Amino acid sequence: MFRQLSQQVYASPQIGLDEVAEAARLGVGLIINNRPEGESDDQVPGDEIAAAARAAGMDYVAIPVTHAGFSESQVKAMAAALASTRSPILAYCRSGTRSTLLWALARASEGASPAELSEAAAAAGYDLGPIRALLDMLAARRD
Repeated sequence: MFRQLSQQVYASPQIGLDEVAEAARLGVGLIINNRPEGESDDQVPGDEIAAAARAAGMDYVAIPVTHAGFSESQVKAMAAALASTRSPILAYCRSGTRSTLLWALARASEGASPAELSEAAAAAGYDLGPIRALLDMLAARRD
């Protein structure tokens, strides 16, 4: 269920309490929720995931992303979350796609290669094609 994007970061579809326990067993230190509350009737509420994460010794942060797209504040929040720990990180949303795209945007904003990010995402089963121009723009700002 968890797909590895980098040595430190995993993306996942919606998680439940069992997956929080699995993340703890893997040594995850931070869970990032990229799903808006109430997006679907079957999603586990973020406050339940947060409580389970904290009970298992993990940090939790919510950076919700709607289907409307990504904002600069979301990219900055994701970059800050990624930089906040050396422990493994698990980011999730409905399918893992928004988490992967936001991870790539955050990394590109810090100068990571869009080509390398695309390769890593593809290896995990995700396509950065829809945001490739934005990745290139963010990476170019760092040059």
